[in-house]
Amino acid sequence: MSGSIGYLDSMVLGVVEGLTEFLPVSSTGHLTVAEKLLGLQVDNPAVTAFTAIIQFGAIVATFLFFRRDIARLVGAWVRGLLSAPARRDPDYRFAWYVIAGSLPVAVVGFLAKDLIKGPLRSLWVVAAALVLWSGVMYVAEGRGRQKYGEEELTLRAALTIGLVQCLALVPGVSRSGATISTGLLLDYTRVTATRLSFFLAIPALTAAGLYELKDVDTSVVGWGPLAVGTLVSFAVAYASIAWLLRFVAHHPITVFVGYRVVAGVLLALVLAAGVMSAT
Repeated sequence: MSGSIGYLDSMVLGVVEGLTEFLPVSSTGHLTVAEKLLGLQVDNPAVTAFTAIIQFGAIVATFLFFRRDIARLVGAWVRGLLSAPARRDPDYRFAWYVIAGSLPVAVVGFLAKDLIKGPLRSLWVVAAALVLWSGVMYVAEGRGRQKYGEEELTLRAALTIGLVQCLALVPGVSRSGATISTGLLLDYTRVTATRLSFFLAIPALTAAGLYELKDVDTSVVGWGPLAVGTLVSFAVAYASIAWLLRFVAHHPITVFVGYRVVAGVLLALVLAAGVMSAT
């Protein structure tokens, strides 16, 4: 087991993070497998901190890609705080829905931090979650009527999606898979559910990265590799966002189900055969 994260390791993990953060395949699950293949100790707090912090790259990519939308929402929110008539603006309500939908994962993530960093950092958990949540995605795509757009989002729907987002704290579930599936089950269009998933990612991933800064151990990862991993994550994530928004407009999320199931089954077989340890 190697003792530190080098530049090559950070580049590999940055690519994995950027590719998988917004796809419904679980970035945490893929990062955990990648860390194991690189010979890193997946339940080491410093390694966990590294993977959480390089998510900043994906967050910056989200800010840049949606910069006009974010500026519009922030402006509407501020105006609504200062003026009663401005509160009728749909953007004001949407901004509050994003805030409300982000609260559950912040609370659960903080309260369950020891569980998330410990027992859940097992590849058996990743394998099981990859397969089991695929069933939810399949049902969501089949039953969702996709009749509501972004302007018809409600506080109840935002809170429901935010609550289900908490399940993504389990490696292998996928934050985007959880939020998009829930949006579909609530009869929102696939594009609306995906856009909301991106907006909910901003506070969730930013908070997680800031919190993990305290666990950075320069004996395990230096600031150089950390910066490289974050930059690579940013570049790959930006391309992934653009691709995914175009993709979901014309394709169901069930196209990812087959990959998830195969990946989960293969991982379980590798673990059962003793080729790789779970932690």
